Amino acid sequence: MRIVCAVDGSEYAQWGIQALQALAGREPEHVVLLHVVDPSPLQANKRKNPVAANRALAALDKAGKFLLREAERSARVALSQASTAPSTQFQTVLAHGPLAKTIARQAKRLKADLILMGSRGLSDIKGFLLGSTSRQVAAVAPCSLLVVKQPLTRLSHVALAVDDSKPSRAAARFLRTRILPESAAVSILTSAESPVTDLAARYLSESQVASLTEPVMNRATSLVNGLREDFIKDGYPATPHVRMNHVIDTIVKHVEAEQDDLLVFGSRELTKTERLHLGSVSETLLRHAPCSVLIVRGTRA
Repeated sequence: MRIVCAVDGSEYAQWGIQALQALAGREPEHVVLLHVVDPSPLQANKRKNPVAANRALAALDKAGKFLLREAERSARVALSQASTAPSTQFQTVLAHGPLAKTIARQAKRLKADLILMGSRGLSDIKGFLLGSTSRQVAAVAPCSLLVVKQPLTRLSHVALAVDDSKPSRAAARFLRTRILPESAAVSILTSAESPVTDLAARYLSESQVASLTEPVMNRATSLVNGLREDFIKDGYPATPHVRMNHVIDTIVKHVEAEQDDLLVFGSRELTKTERLHLGSVSETLLRHAPCSVLIVRGTRA
C-alpha cells in the first residue's frame, strides 16, 4: 500500500505518524511524508517588500525540510516498534499551495492508496464556520483517507458502517485486504431507514408497522451477514449489528459504547454542491465520531 502522511510539526500530526504502527501488520510498500507550505499569507507583504517575503518563504522551506527529516525518523521508529522488517520505502516531499488541495493533488500525483493525517478536531461551531483541514481534504481526496483523532498504535476493535452500496462493499474489501491486523475484531453495523414515519405509526397497528418494517430489516440483516461471512473467511472475527434508527446517531452511539479504535465507511465522490455545503453523511461522521475515522474512496480500494 502506498501511503501519503501529511505532517506539520504539531502533536496531532505526530499522531498520524505514530498510526503507521497500527498499519504495519500489512507492511506498507511506500510511505511519503508530505509537508505543505502555504505561501498565501506572504502575498500581501510580497508586493510591499518582496525581499522580506522571499526570505520568510525560504525560512518556512528550511523549517519544513527539518520537520520532514524528523518525521521520517519518527515514521521509521513507528514501523520498527511494530516488528516490521525495514523494507518500506520512505520519501519526503515539500510542496507549496493551499493545504487541503495540495495534499489531495500530491496524493493523486503519487498514486497513493491512502492519505494519513492527524486532526485536532474543531468544535462544532468553529469547525462549521472555518472547516478543519481534515474535513477539507475529505471533500477533495482522490483516494481513501485516515484521520487520526487520538493516539492510535494498534487496531483491536474496528467498526465498519455499511449500507447496500458499492462504496460500502469497497470499504469492507479495503479493510480486509489493506488495513486489518490478524488480531483485530470487527463490528459490522448498519442502520436501516424505517419506511414508517412517526406520524404514520400513530395510526397503524403494531402488526401493520411490523409488516412494513420487517422486509427492510431482513434486507439489512442479509447485507451484514453476507459481509460478515467475507471477514470470517479471511480469519477475522466479525459481529453483525442491525438497527432501525437515525443513521448518524446509531453509528456514533455504537462507537462510543464499544470504545472502538477506528470507524470505517465508504464514500462516493462528492459533487461540487456537496463540497460547498459539506452535507454528506461521511463528513458528518468525520466531524462527530469519537474515534479515528477511515473514509474509503476511489477505484483503487
